[in-house]
Amino acid sequence: MITDMSQGRPAVILWRFTIPMLLSAVFQQLYNVADSVVAGRFVGEDALAAVGASFPITMIFMAVALGSNTGCSVIISQLFGAKETARMKTAVSTSVIAILALSALLTAGGFLFCEPLMRLLGTPENVFADSQLYLNVYIGGLTFLFLYNICTGVFTALGDSRTPLYFLIASSLANIVMDVVFVVCFHMGVGGVAWATFLCQGVASVLAAWTLFRRLRGVPAPERHPLFSWRMLGRIARIAVPSILQQSFISVGNLFIQSLVNSFGSAVVAGYSAAVKLNTFALTGFTTLGNGLSSFTAQNIGAGRPERVKQGFRAGAGMTLCVAVPFIAAFVFAGPQMVRLFLSAPSADALAQGTLFLNIVAPFYVLISLKLAADGVLRGAGCMGQFMTATFTDLILRVILAFLLAPRFGAAGIWMSWPLGWAVAAALSLGFYFTGGWRKRVGSIDK
Repeated sequence: MITDMSQGRPAVILWRFTIPMLLSAVFQQLYNVADSVVAGRFVGEDALAAVGASFPITMIFMAVALGSNTGCSVIISQLFGAKETARMKTAVSTSVIAILALSALLTAGGFLFCEPLMRLLGTPENVFADSQLYLNVYIGGLTFLFLYNICTGVFTALGDSRTPLYFLIASSLANIVMDVVFVVCFHMGVGGVAWATFLCQGVASVLAAWTLFRRLRGVPAPERHPLFSWRMLGRIARIAVPSILQQSFISVGNLFIQSLVNSFGSAVVAGYSAAVKLNTFALTGFTTLGNGLSSFTAQNIGAGRPERVKQGFRAGAGMTLCVAVPFIAAFVFAGPQMVRLFLSAPSADALAQGTLFLNIVAPFYVLISLKLAADGVLRGAGCMGQFMTATFTDLILRVILAFLLAPRFGAAGIWMSWPLGWAVAAALSLGFYFTGGWRKRVGSIDK
């Protein structure tokens, strides 16, 4: 299943490579969506609000996992494209060792600081206990979350997008079943959806790690390779740390926005929780296609083939637009029905605000999808300064505009900040791509 993406037609390779990644993203999102749907429909609106109120905090940990995934994936892709298999294997084992150590530190920090952070955010008192329970179980499974994301990053770096899909299909379906069993049959409430995710993600991560190292043993290397290298860790960190900061700053920005949403009461929180899960589902699809373009770019940068990067961007941009159009249609023309998926008997405020969020944000998916395609090239080439500039601009604008517009327009002002931030960030990312600074990275594999 390992694929050399420096050979063959770029459009065909990207479609074959990214479709399994896109399906993987769909099943990955089923974890969060299933938790929210089961909590909202079988426990109640407050349960959905409890899961939603904890979402921005869980995204901080997810930010670290995704940033680490990016760091190892870009470096391993470049080494694979340059046919340096011994150093590639060192990069893999170094990434796994480092992420296990990091997950232990973050687990300890999570247990210490999550409750004060929830109080700082003004989490409504009627959902506080359930939010804290959900977070405690989630934090206990951070090692599984991080290990799985590192393994996924390595698989995609080697051009294998199918193996992660197989694991996700099995674990996501199992998670849905266990959600229902724990909540409906055992009456475990919000704790039930948390434990279902913990168990399914744990099994998936262990099996993914076992499969990865078993497969790597079959990749020949011309020389012995060390299991851990500080120099390799530093090289990975040069990509991973900016990615983690970028993801973390987005999560911190979402915390500020969540605190603003919380001030409007639990009904608005519930409507926002449903709508933002749908929005995240769509954005994850665009981001996943961008990640596929990053692996394609990194392999071709390592192989010294910049012309294929340009062809890949054109194909990737077209793919993201193909994904954006169905989401736009569904969210604009069937917004209330989409929000109702999460709530069995939504209040008028919850339904209205969730629908309004989708109607305001969804038409601008064209902009954000093109931005994320350009980001894929910048990240795959290692142009992290440009990548972070565009992303931080989006974040800072969204947070500032949310607080400026909310007093005048209410919750709708918060929703308006999304497309405004996206428009400016898309202009920056596309500008960075078309000016061509990424070409300087071609053939720049460090020795």
